[in-house]
Amino acid sequence: MTDLELIFSMLGERATTEITQTNDTVGFDGLKDDAVEGGKIAGDAKKALEEKTGKAVSTNENYLIEPENRKKLK
Repeated sequence: MTDLELIFSMLGERATTEITQTNDTVGFDGLKDDAVEGGKIAGDAKKALEEKTGKAVSTNENYLIEPENRKKLK
């Protein structure tokens, strides 16, 4: 994951937390709505940077081509 991908991910999470705390949200549906709003804030910021720079923020660096070998319990 690149620095910018991490920054925008953190922005979405923190924005969601602020919205939830400000609204004193409880319950799944309310929290889900807050998460959508927080994600929109981060998504809008990401799109604005991409338009300004002409470069994509998301990369393929964080995707595995082949699954990692995993240790299996015996």
